[in-house]
Amino acid sequence: MTALNKLSIAAARDGLRKGEITALEITDACISAIEDAEALNAYSFPTFDIARDRAKAADARIAKGDAPSMCGIPLGIKDLFCTRGVPSQAASKILKGFRPEYESTITARLKSDGAVMLGKLNMDEFAMGSSNETSAYGPVTSPWRREGSDAALTPGGSSGGSAAAVAADLCLAATGTDTGGSIRQPAAFTGIVGVKPTYGRCSRWGIIAFASSLDQAGPMTGDVRDAAIMLGAMCGHDAKDSTSADLAVPDFEAALTGDIRGKKIGIPKEYRMDGMPEEIEKLWADGAAMLKDAGAEIVDISLPHTRYALPAYYVIAPAEASSNLARYDGVRYGHRARLGKGDGITQMYEKTRAEGFGAEVQRRVMIGAYVLSAGFYDAYYRRAQRVRTLIKRDFEQVYAAGIDAILTPATPSAAFGLGEMADADPIRMYLNDVFTVTVNLAGLPGISVPAGLDHQGLPLGLQLIGQPWAEADLLNSAYVLERAAGFVSKPAKWW
Repeated sequence: MTALNKLSIAAARDGLRKGEITALEITDACISAIEDAEALNAYSFPTFDIARDRAKAADARIAKGDAPSMCGIPLGIKDLFCTRGVPSQAASKILKGFRPEYESTITARLKSDGAVMLGKLNMDEFAMGSSNETSAYGPVTSPWRREGSDAALTPGGSSGGSAAAVAADLCLAATGTDTGGSIRQPAAFTGIVGVKPTYGRCSRWGIIAFASSLDQAGPMTGDVRDAAIMLGAMCGHDAKDSTSADLAVPDFEAALTGDIRGKKIGIPKEYRMDGMPEEIEKLWADGAAMLKDAGAEIVDISLPHTRYALPAYYVIAPAEASSNLARYDGVRYGHRARLGKGDGITQMYEKTRAEGFGAEVQRRVMIGAYVLSAGFYDAYYRRAQRVRTLIKRDFEQVYAAGIDAILTPATPSAAFGLGEMADADPIRMYLNDVFTVTVNLAGLPGISVPAGLDHQGLPLGLQLIGQPWAEADLLNSAYVLERAAGFVSKPAKWW
């Protein structure tokens, strides 16, 4: 029998409903796995007592026949989601000791459905990073290793703890957030599925903000069916979030028919970048062939403003981050620096933020303040917003021409080693988002599906980009790709 912590959400749901297993048994199996995996540093704050209490409540609920799909399913929660009475630190020193008196809408919905919270998951500080090395808790280590090497690898970022926890079977699924690829890139690096929904599909209320016009929550799971199940529980209109869409939530799982005959899948020529590794190019071609064999029509398309997406993103995102992070000043909550004799409020702000924010957060806040300043607002921020409009228009024109989804690589490479980019130009790290940021700038849904291994035995992912609000069709296309690729590899346990 499959170890309980290695069950899919769908298999666990069926076993729970049949009375073959209990939520408490699955939860205890996950807790044992977490305790055995401290070397990964995936969990920043375990909540085992809460987990066991919720598992017992879920078992009682299941026994009464009141069992939503997520009831009794043990999850990890990214530290960006506020959870009432539980430390919610965004992996930053400046929020040390912060225990919210409120619950994010997403975690409240999962809790209401009977899901079990195992703990808070490690991440890049304020979700700023692509390697999970900016965390105040220290880096997360990927459960994967290169063949013949013991070098520690990144699980990706910012949702690195979520990706590592799912890949290492420390939970059945996890929440993530995606501002420029922070669900899809770590999913690709660790061989799991990650979904970034349409902007507005999932409430942002109670999620600590990075860039408000780009942030979106989504599920990180072992397979596409699990992603469909979990996404259905996370979605829905929220009156507390002014950007939340008042749209009905489809039955995403029912949409997984496996039939994509007649669908048109676009292949954007602008994603064929100079220096792209041959194995990424081959994986992309193989993915297109798989979808064609399933009955889809493969169409070459153009998204001409793609080349400007990364620089536009790294103007807009820091600008919004600079504004959002201005609230962390040492006055109301979190860290406050010790002041010297004669120091006033200005010195308190300066010292608190210097001590509380890490180097990457400071860099982005300064960039953001610069591009929003009076002399540079038009030259940088307003121009970047115009570019964003053009990028969105590119997608609109392609979809208006009949394209149902777009296939691209998820990342420009497999996972790199921890510390390998520590002394490099920050732009090298930012290039990890080259295939993903367009989706956030245009507000579209995207999904990363594991599709193969590189020459060193590390996972590689493919990305599908869907039409706005068409997550159901997108998940079905991803389901077809997943089955055709047949990716079943798991990391060999070394921890």
